[in-house]
Formats: sequence, structure tokens, C-alpha cells
Amino acid sequence: MKELTTANADYNKLLTQIAATYQQGQHNASVAVNTALVETYWHIGKYIVEFEQQGKEKAEYGKALINNLSKDLSLSFGKGFSRSNIIYMRLFYKEFQISQKPSDLLSWSHYVELLRISDPLERSFYLQQIINEKWSIPELKRQKKSSLFLRLAASKDKEGILALAKQGQKKKMKYLFNMQCTTFHRNFL
Repeated sequence: MKELTTANADYNKLLTQIAATYQQGQHNASVAVNTALVETYWHIGKYIVEFEQQGKEKAEYGKALINNLSKDLSLSFGKGFSRSNIIYMRLFYKEFQISQKPSDLLSWSHYVELLRISDPLERSFYLQQIINEKWSIPELKRQKKSSLFLRLAASKDKEGILALAKQGQKKKMKYLFNMQCTTFHRNFL
């Protein structure tokens, strides 16, 4: 009987070790794909800007280029080349220098949300918050909607507002965890 218990414990240890290694591999693959995608979009934006400017300081910009690129690239590659996505790629290149781009920490969706912010100071603030607080896209949208940047800028209690923002994020995480536990309990017990 003791051998069976030891064998089960050893097997469970093996199973846990394999699962952890597999999950880490999945995460690493996801980060690598995201990094490549973000860098690719940055380069596409660079090619578009360089084509538009043709060596000049400013471009003689026309909507036909973006529309034609969207149509032709969508035919060749499918999703990912909508008119708006190509506009964001172009803007991404113009607004983010490759050296300051923490591409392994942010997804393309993070950058798109940041590019929707016209004020460079506000955009920089949210960029730092995403990195420091590891915000998801929904969390970034929530904080933008709550005007965290403006509230901090107007407040004398900046630390207090940041603490409230963190508290809101923790409450949301706790709510999601409770929802998952309830779903698990309902489905499997």
C-alpha cells in the first residue's frame, strides 16, 4: 500500500512538472509571436511613411494609398490589414521609436489603445502604467475611461489616486477569480 502512495506522489510530481514546463513554453511562444508581430507592424508603418515622403520632410498624403494597401494586402494575407489597422501601423512608426518600444511587454492591442490618445504626455503616462502595473487591454480601457491621467494631474493626492486605481484592478481580479470558481463549482461538482 505504501508503494502505491509513493508512486502516486511521484506521478503527481511528474505531472505537475510537465504541466508547468508546457505552460511556460506556451507563454514564451506567445511572447515571441507578439514581439515579432509588433516589430513587423512597426516596419510596415516605416515603409508606408518612407513611401509617402519619398525623401521629403513631409508627405503629400492621400487616402488612396491606404485604401489600396488595405485592399491588396487583405487579398494576399487576409485579416490584419483593414484600413484602420494600416493607419495605426503608420502612426505607430511615427509615434514610437523602435529603441523605446518595449515590444515584449505590450501587445499590438495595447499600442492601438495608446495611439488613440492624442496627447503625448498622457500617452506616455499610460504606457508606463501598462508596463509597471501589467495592465490588460480591458484594464487600460477602464483606466482611460475613468480619466486616471486627468484625475492625477488635477489632484494633490497623486499617491492616493494611484492606490485607488490599483485597488480597482485588484477588486476586478478578485471578482473574475470568484466568477471562475463559481463556474468551476457549478460545472464540475
